[in-house]
Amino acid sequence: MKDTFNNATEAFEYLYDEIMKNGVESEAETKALFNVGFTILNSQDNMITTPWRKFNTDYCVREWNWYLSGDRSVAEIKKYAKIWDRMHGGDNIVNSNYGWQWMRNGQLGKCITQLQNNHQNRQAVVTIYDGKEKDDYAYDTPCTLNIIFDANDGKLNMSVLMRSNDLVYGFCNDQYCFSQLQKMVAEKLGLPIGYYYHYAHNMHIYPRHFDMKNKNAQ
Repeated sequence: MKDTFNNATEAFEYLYDEIMKNGVESEAETKALFNVGFTILNSQDNMITTPWRKFNTDYCVREWNWYLSGDRSVAEIKKYAKIWDRMHGGDNIVNSNYGWQWMRNGQLGKCITQLQNNHQNRQAVVTIYDGKEKDDYAYDTPCTLNIIFDANDGKLNMSVLMRSNDLVYGFCNDQYCFSQLQKMVAEKLGLPIGYYYHYAHNMHIYPRHFDMKNKNAQ
């Protein structure tokens, strides 16, 4: 498999074809590839321009701003993406507001301080999915495991590790928000932006998207 892409669009188009061709069918009826890791060289080229994908830029900006708010409530965001209304137990509160997660115990701020003090620091890690909190995941299990920052080469590089990643909506929306986070942290550190590495233990496509390319390309 190819493991380096210039931008998010190039990664999306390649991975869609690769999963549809070689993906393993599961009980969940998805087609999936396991242990998929790749580098995006120009992380700020984060708008998916594939015509048949019909990327919703307005929604991604909205989701990013929701993360920045740190508000766990989906009362507003679910008006624009119905999936959020299936991820809570009736109180509108979810675990997957990633901004709330990286703000917990000042995780992100501590990462920035660590890198300000030492660009070689190997501990600039944000944890999102936490196995010690599985009892809280009845309705919403975070897909992202960790976000890791490093500045070994004088640039702010970022690695995102995911346990599960839907390519069509999950990856496309997530890479936008994570690349925005990379930009924000780089600005706070006064560093240029480096590469973005993305790893998913399970990267998949749902049946409703199996014919997306052929149907929407016409």
